[in-house]
Amino acid sequence: MITIEPPPSLKENLSRPGLTSFLNRARLAVGLTGQVEVLLADDPTLRRLNKSFRGKNKPTDVLSFPTPDEIADTHAGDLAISLETAARQAAIYGHSLRDEVRILLLHGLLHLSGLDHETDNGQMAAREATLRTKLKLSNTLIERTTALPRKSTTRAAKENSSSLKKSQPSSTKTSSTPTKKSSSRPKAALDAAAVERPPHSARTTKKLKGTKIKNKRGAK
Repeated sequence: MITIEPPPSLKENLSRPGLTSFLNRARLAVGLTGQVEVLLADDPTLRRLNKSFRGKNKPTDVLSFPTPDEIADTHAGDLAISLETAARQAAIYGHSLRDEVRILLLHGLLHLSGLDHETDNGQMAAREATLRTKLKLSNTLIERTTALPRKSTTRAAKENSSSLKKSQPSSTKTSSTPTKKSSSRPKAALDAAAVERPPHSARTTKKLKGTKIKNKRGAK
């Protein structure tokens, strides 16, 4: 079940039936037999959850709450996603909010299955990349930590090229004064790094109901 609590600033409408259909396809592709509860909310809600279960007083894009193994066959866990953070990331990577939410859903589901890219040796990244192709997603959350956003990079490259042409001296003489090297990382990538927050997972024994989540077990 997906609960949508859209923030007032949200400009793009989301289809609950469409996201539910994707959630079920992705859940089965990941290998989860139990149902998954999803809360799509705002930054303040994710900040509160992040602070409560991970001790980090800041919003994040997706939080995963796996259930104990003894009930995982019927209820695999819960996911919470910030639509505000998702909208910012969608703008940076040049796709719709719907597609960004799908990317976050897949990432969260993989955490529910027991994978953790922060502690493994690349198993979650490999699995996510395989399922990205199967589910026809443009990219994955883990890929974006090691690759620059294509759309933003192209725009930044054009801006850098234009800037170089304007600043190129007419003389062919080279200056003997050493110049300070600028960062090779485009501004768009820095902006993306500032917006993109690493996803995390926590443990829970109860379903998400609105924005209330109680009695969580551990966090990571």
